[in-house]
Amino acid sequence: MPRPGPRLRLVDVAERAGVSLATASRALAGREGVSEEVADRVRQVSRELGYVANPYARTLAGGASSTVGLIVHQIDDPYFSEIAGGVIELAAAEGLLVQIAHSGRDPDHELRQLRHLIAQRVGIILIAGSGYDDQRVETEARTELAAYQRGGGRVAVIGRHTLGVDAVLPDNEAGGRAIGTHLLGLGHRRIAVAAGTPGLTTVTDRLAGVAAALAEHGLTLDELPVVHSDFTRDGGRVAAERILREHPESTAIIALNDAMAIGVLSALRAHRVPVPERMSVVGFDDVSVAADLAPSLTTVRLPMTQMGRMALGLALKPRTNRPRRRPTGQTLVVRDSTGPAPLPRD
Repeated sequence: MPRPGPRLRLVDVAERAGVSLATASRALAGREGVSEEVADRVRQVSRELGYVANPYARTLAGGASSTVGLIVHQIDDPYFSEIAGGVIELAAAEGLLVQIAHSGRDPDHELRQLRHLIAQRVGIILIAGSGYDDQRVETEARTELAAYQRGGGRVAVIGRHTLGVDAVLPDNEAGGRAIGTHLLGLGHRRIAVAAGTPGLTTVTDRLAGVAAALAEHGLTLDELPVVHSDFTRDGGRVAAERILREHPESTAIIALNDAMAIGVLSALRAHRVPVPERMSVVGFDDVSVAADLAPSLTTVRLPMTQMGRMALGLALKPRTNRPRRRPTGQTLVVRDSTGPAPLPRD
């Protein structure tokens, strides 16, 4: 029978789960080489025995960990690099180090990264990026974070609604509505959407905002071509190519983030489609290069660096009984990439 309390060892977990010590270690660290079924069994045993929580409490309550673990979807996306910059600024002021992990918008990989940071006993975990429509993934992440917090860990997220922790929430729906209203006000009705990866709640929320703007003009999202592709520059280029090929009558393209908008502009330039005379383009986020593009990009501004600081600031505060929510606000920034809808060609 495993010994209870602080003397519990990893070998006790391994014995109860019926696996080797090495397998138990890999499973709890979130490393590859262990089947998901075995890993789930080891984690369940560790929770039942209290093995995971006790090491957290010893390390974190004593203030031994000065590392912030930050998980982002795409480190080379300016949206996430600017958020990371805000985290790093505040962390430096607080004497903390930041370790950045990259999930690639793969929910299972994100879970592995989360478990790996927990196993390393970092003091604070931040997750930046959209949630997932897959409730299995969200539930597993919520369970891991709850156990981590019970042991003394601090958590905050950006753009996640359902994890039961402190959250900074971008105003995605309001921003989508602002984009739609802007294009409709310019007379555009043949609008296409480069929508990004399906299954992301950010995509769902931004599309909901566009749909709300359309409804005010008696239109529906079902009437628009919505092209899903990777939420990246290359994904935007692929989506634009498809829109030009399958929906050549379009006069405007909504890209649901700036990385995709940059890819859209690249594809239009390659096809010699003038912007905005023939095709208007809008993005979302207002990354630092948006104003320097040719043409400069109309987009929705989110305070990304401040969002990173806000998230870490929440995690540094004492926990409350109910998770705190901090909306970001949003601002439509009109630049050169949008103009009046062109007159119909004879």
